[in-house]
Amino acid sequence: MMTDTLISKPSMPSAVEAPVERSRDVEPSTALGRSLDFAQDGRGGEAREGGVSDAPPAALAHADIAALFDLPFMDLLYRAQQVHRAHHDANRVQLSTLLSIKTGGCAENCGYCSQSASFETGLKASKLMDHDAVVASARAAKAAGSERFCMGAAWRSPKERDMPALTAMVAEVKALGLETCMTLGMLDRSQAERLAGAGLDYYNHNLDSGPEFYGEVVTTRTYGDRLDTLENVRASGMAVCCGGILGMGESRADRVDFLHALATLPKHPESVPLNALVPIAGTPIGDRMIAGGEARIDDIEFVRTVAVARILMPTSSVRLSAGRESMSQACQALCFLAGANSIFTGDRLLTTENAGGDADGALFAALGLMPMSAGA
Repeated sequence: MMTDTLISKPSMPSAVEAPVERSRDVEPSTALGRSLDFAQDGRGGEAREGGVSDAPPAALAHADIAALFDLPFMDLLYRAQQVHRAHHDANRVQLSTLLSIKTGGCAENCGYCSQSASFETGLKASKLMDHDAVVASARAAKAAGSERFCMGAAWRSPKERDMPALTAMVAEVKALGLETCMTLGMLDRSQAERLAGAGLDYYNHNLDSGPEFYGEVVTTRTYGDRLDTLENVRASGMAVCCGGILGMGESRADRVDFLHALATLPKHPESVPLNALVPIAGTPIGDRMIAGGEARIDDIEFVRTVAVARILMPTSSVRLSAGRESMSQACQALCFLAGANSIFTGDRLLTTENAGGDADGALFAALGLMPMSAGA
């Protein structure tokens, strides 16, 4: 684990103007200050289309990120909302649908996951879903307002015999006018190129946590393995969807480490899914949570993490993923204020419950939010 020195409070000028009255004077360092300044108005760095750079700031330090976490809550949300409005429509949220196309029997031992063959969770393994059933689910998702259709398979990595079926699924879902995304485990360069050639827009491969805490989560796949897959995805031309899970017993310093790992990738992920752990009986992490051996992340700390992610990765979509069904409307509203602008909709996410369409409709109506695709 990282030491308390990572949550020191550097005293350097901030580039994003804070409220006049402040309860504490906690400022990020010059390197992050330049990033905040740029994130707000698009200055500096190597610009991409629209004049906005998605390259990470030079010399971003753990202490810079810790200083953001340490800001008074209202100041942090103020900064995050400034950054968010500079790059996104603050009242529109992307709707995505996630379908499990192959459930259970995974060879990895991720300590939170019901789909691991290492744990007795009562989940029955299934074979790869029929192609026509996947396409029918995609049609239903589009009719319900989803803009992106994500397909997940519980594998360490896809087998060669499954690649033709996977590329066919991608091509047909893409033909419906949906953005396509898959998460299939590790990919080699050839597999990534074939999926990209079939029209896959995004590939999801989460870091799960920061490198320091990672050994507490999984031992069958190294952090380097995950980074290698992300490199193969980037090289293929696909966009990257990469985030992690909060509330697995990690400390704030571990969350700092996690966001540092994301924000210092060679290019920021286009999508950053943030999951709140759903404890599942039979998994090591889930059993500890259920027994009360570990404290779950509280709502304010989760919102803080969303806000810091938005500031560090200003052009990325920040997605509220698993765990949203247990969040109050007020907590979700704070997440949107902090810069979240994407959700998974529908009743299930792979093997866990999710807030359904009716609940999301009521929430959007209460907050005056609109799906990104509506009226576009």
